[in-house]
Amino acid sequence: MELNLHDSGSNSLSSLSPQKVPQNIPEDNKEISSVAISVASPEEIKLIDGGVPGWLSVAGSWLILFSSMGYIYSFGVYQDYYTRIFLSNKNPSSIAWMGSFQFALPFIGGLVVGRLFDAGYTRVVLNIGSLVFIFSLFMLSLAKPMQYYQVFLSQGLGMGLGVACLFMPATTVISLRFRRRRSWATGVALTGISFGAVTYPIMLNHLIFRVGFGNAVRASGYISFGCLISGNILIRPVLRPRGGGPGPDIKAFFKDIAYVSFLIGSTLALIGVYFPLIYLQLYAVTHGLDSQLAFYSLAIVNGSGIPGRLIGNYLADIYGLWNIQIPITFATGALIWAMLGIKSTGTLIAISILYGITSGAWLSLTMAGVASLAASPQEVGARVGIGLAIVSVGLLVSAPVQGALLGSSFQWIRPIAFSGSVVLASTVFYIVVGYTVAKRKNG
Repeated sequence: MELNLHDSGSNSLSSLSPQKVPQNIPEDNKEISSVAISVASPEEIKLIDGGVPGWLSVAGSWLILFSSMGYIYSFGVYQDYYTRIFLSNKNPSSIAWMGSFQFALPFIGGLVVGRLFDAGYTRVVLNIGSLVFIFSLFMLSLAKPMQYYQVFLSQGLGMGLGVACLFMPATTVISLRFRRRRSWATGVALTGISFGAVTYPIMLNHLIFRVGFGNAVRASGYISFGCLISGNILIRPVLRPRGGGPGPDIKAFFKDIAYVSFLIGSTLALIGVYFPLIYLQLYAVTHGLDSQLAFYSLAIVNGSGIPGRLIGNYLADIYGLWNIQIPITFATGALIWAMLGIKSTGTLIAISILYGITSGAWLSLTMAGVASLAASPQEVGARVGIGLAIVSVGLLVSAPVQGALLGSSFQWIRPIAFSGSVVLASTVFYIVVGYTVAKRKNG
């Protein structure tokens, strides 16, 4: 079945019915400052389409994502170190649960953060998230060996809550700043995750054994601190009145076949899509591959996500978002299965690169995709926030299931087969999304 989905993701927010609004916009203020997006005319929406504020927001978002999401994407380093040394009194499932919880909180937090975003508190939320993340990161540096609760509270809960306040606003603001090249701009901003997820694993792997766990974590914390300050200065939220006005019709979201199908598909995908990100380094070490290369495997995966995010989102603007998302998701599931073929350094590098490209594109397209399903700009925060909160269930159940399947004897085929299969199954629901969006657009 061939879907005609051209531009279905990029322009869905730009086809809004005009409403009566004041037309006198000061020449020296190119953004809407006193008029809510919900009542913006097409002329005002056109003003918010890139420009200096738009690209400053991309730069600010890049720095915020580099230092927050990029950091928690480095959990594979901690998974390996905790399992073998720092928390060796705990089984892999318990440690992986901490990473999974940390991954899930940015999605769960979208439920509250999305509402605050729509209410105009974007900058306040970003500032709070930055403070919580940095404080928790430095608390992690004080954690003691074999003290699971200390690590969980600082890394799993604290850093996760900080990123929850940063991830959704830093990405969603791009959806309101760009119209024609929304997917591309989102992809550029999300490369910050990949760059961070390359930098931090290399840094941590080198420093932990040289200067100790605490000093290594603090060194990485200073980098994150500087990036978060710069990112908060650069990012330019679209201004809107705080509070007041009717909220979006939440019930209508769940009558939307495309949105519901997206939620089911993304929940399934998140159950399995991050398995290599957490376990690849440990997989390489336990299979006797070169230890130095094993330490770099996570950096290879995350570095490969850079072209994946750029190319995937660039193609989405040309050929349609769902036309790209569907094969990208299928390829990601197939590459998780391909982990079973890692027997040498060559196969480790090949799988790491290919999986990095497809999984990087998957997240970037998913964030652009959920925003594109909003019927109007005032729904963006709510649609994204509620959607992220619901699909976070997939992340929450992934680690306990994968860890239980792996076991203390490292039966790798079981979690690999499970994770790869659920990602492949999610493709079916993305096909439904694409078909529904195309039918709506052509109808």
